[in-house]
Amino acid sequence: MSPLSARPITAGIDGSPESRDAADWAAREAVRHGLPLRLLHAGPGAAGPSGLPELDAPAERAAAALHDLPRQLSYAHPALEIRFGHTDGAPVSVLLEAAAASTMLVLGSRGLSGFTGFLVGSVAAAVCARATGPVALVRAGQRPEDERTGPVPAPYRPVLAGLDLAHPGDDLLTHAFEAAAVRGLELQVLHAWTLPALHDYAPGVTPPGDAAGAETERLRALHATLLPWRHKFPEIRVVERLEYGHPAHRLLMAAGTAGLVLVGRRTTAGARLGHVAHTLIHRTACPVLLVPHD
Repeated sequence: MSPLSARPITAGIDGSPESRDAADWAAREAVRHGLPLRLLHAGPGAAGPSGLPELDAPAERAAAALHDLPRQLSYAHPALEIRFGHTDGAPVSVLLEAAAASTMLVLGSRGLSGFTGFLVGSVAAAVCARATGPVALVRAGQRPEDERTGPVPAPYRPVLAGLDLAHPGDDLLTHAFEAAAVRGLELQVLHAWTLPALHDYAPGVTPPGDAAGAETERLRALHATLLPWRHKFPEIRVVERLEYGHPAHRLLMAAGTAGLVLVGRRTTAGARLGHVAHTLIHRTACPVLLVPHD
């Protein structure tokens, strides 16, 4: 069992194709970590037939999908403990409670045709901005083979973590190293930086003229931050990436070759997503795990 937690991995489901794909990803993640999977449906139960086929047919399909999903996942993962739960509470409130009680909460997002990214619904966006536990967003259509760089036997894509050296967050690094460990994959840790504009300096303060010197200092800080984690996970190959540019842009570019992206969300910022997290959940094709921290 993963040392992360004995709490389950929870997938929020509603019968939609994107929630089924998210549940499938959550099941694979639960198997990797040796944790139970909880399937959670929030909202009103099935209503009686309206007599209008155009209204009843989609509802019937969603209800059938909810009913069949535990059986399908049990067939695919016979050793996995699967629990199913339904509550009539408001979806956002129910999912926030689930996130707090889970190793991670997994939600689905519709993929956008024509370019990579997420169409994040209001429920998922609200949960991501307010959750006190990790939340993973999985794009519709996500398949196990998407974690590889090409057709089998192509290697698997690495795990990528975006790191703010000013607020690194132990929880973020714990989940990043655990994700790489249970997959047996390389972990890339990326810190993006820029020099402050001249007008950002206080009067009388001389701005640094040596960008190379500033880069060297950040490299040292990045290495020092990760050193304890390298000792805890000596089996993991860690690639330290220091890139000049806006963090959201640099992470988005790096995410194109990753199988999973992790980024922190500071809880002290209140119930909102920062620019980096907002960009990643809307524009990254691979699963994104948001990890709240102080």
